[in-house]
Amino acid sequence: MTKENKVNRRRFLKAAGATVAGAGAVSTLTPSASAQSHLTIRKQAAIPYKPDVLVVGGGPAGIGAALGAAARGANTLLIEHHAFFGGVAAWCLGMPINQMRPGNKPRSEVHELVLEKLRVYGDQAVRVGQHQLWCNVDYLKVAVLDALDQVGCKYLVHTRAIDAVVEGDRITGVVVATKRGPAVISAKAVVDCTGDADVAYYAGAETMKELGNLSPITLCLNLTNVTGEQVRKANMRDIARKAKKKYPLIPNGWGLGKVSNGSSFYINHAGTRDLGQFDATDPVQRTQAECQSRRQVLQMTLAMREFSGDHLKDIELIGTGTQVGVRETRRVKGPYVLTEEDALTGRKFDDVIAWRSGFLDIGFVRLSKMKIHDVPYRAIIPQKLDGLLMAGRCISATHVAASAGKSMGNCVATGHAAGLAAAMSVKKGCMPRELKVVDLQDALRAEGVDLNRSGDEQKELVNKG
Repeated sequence: MTKENKVNRRRFLKAAGATVAGAGAVSTLTPSASAQSHLTIRKQAAIPYKPDVLVVGGGPAGIGAALGAAARGANTLLIEHHAFFGGVAAWCLGMPINQMRPGNKPRSEVHELVLEKLRVYGDQAVRVGQHQLWCNVDYLKVAVLDALDQVGCKYLVHTRAIDAVVEGDRITGVVVATKRGPAVISAKAVVDCTGDADVAYYAGAETMKELGNLSPITLCLNLTNVTGEQVRKANMRDIARKAKKKYPLIPNGWGLGKVSNGSSFYINHAGTRDLGQFDATDPVQRTQAECQSRRQVLQMTLAMREFSGDHLKDIELIGTGTQVGVRETRRVKGPYVLTEEDALTGRKFDDVIAWRSGFLDIGFVRLSKMKIHDVPYRAIIPQKLDGLLMAGRCISATHVAASAGKSMGNCVATGHAAGLAAAMSVKKGCMPRELKVVDLQDALRAEGVDLNRSGDEQKELVNKG
């Protein structure tokens, strides 16, 4: 590419935004100096919503952010590239949504709104555990829609973020892929809840990723035609040992969990741990992880049918997740980076905006006790880029500290705080980093968040994953 043909990302994105906003003809523009092809922004692809707050990613963090922002009165749009909201909570086929109600007590109005909408559909929809929600995922997908509708949040599915609009040192929107072509969604504040820090990465924010130490990836599966008694009698490690030669992709062991108020079972296991390291932000490695995992699921099912004796000989595979569950990729570097010591000691911060509970759990690699610990506001904003907040597993944390906060209830909590901060900064006409944290803390407390939990020991059992 010649020097004359190179187009600066910021210039491109500014032009792209103008093209979509106006009534101009089709323009073909180069999104960055490294691009090898042209991106066409078409007028007919324009998104009909003009949000103040744009939340990207509809998993637990994105749900928390969207509910938090919209309930505050902000004009909010939530976008998701799958056909439904829920993220790993929805595509892990019955795995508990951990840390939603530690001590079986309400955690915030946002957490409780999701539970309230689930309970409307009765016992088939949800069962509340010591800290977790056991959900039928298809009820969950609709309950999330009900919650979003109640607070007036707009939403789009099948809408994937593919670039960021940056003007100066501020993100002002996101480029998305739609069936009508690429489009730009402008916003006064953006919350990155993609899990992989996609928006922050596209916008040029500094990110962190420890290649060689990434937590394993897992494709969850559902099975039926088996009883709880048969499952209890079967020795999965013994099955794995006997079947490994014939079925080399299977893990060294796994467990079957009962789907809430149903007759099927789910498996959430070590996944790719024994198959090598896979970076889910690398297209080739992501493809390998997805495809190897689907082969692995069949091999696990066949191994149980063939090597369990009479216990699981009739077990049937009835479904696999929409995609693999990714535990760790990029995290955004903020003014503060959460550490392992913070989790183990239950550290408190003056700028606390959420807390994380559970175990320090590096996905079937390491499981350690920790204390409930604070998340500071400095961990949910980028170090330099303005107009952006992060929530969920891509907040500012080390490799080990990230594993201390990946439980879904914790992701909802950081999402709630980020969404609320986005809404408040828009209303005050300031950048999120300029928001007075004490005002955000007061707002969170008013919405049921106890910001004095750090240092507490959590006594109830915590499910791994």
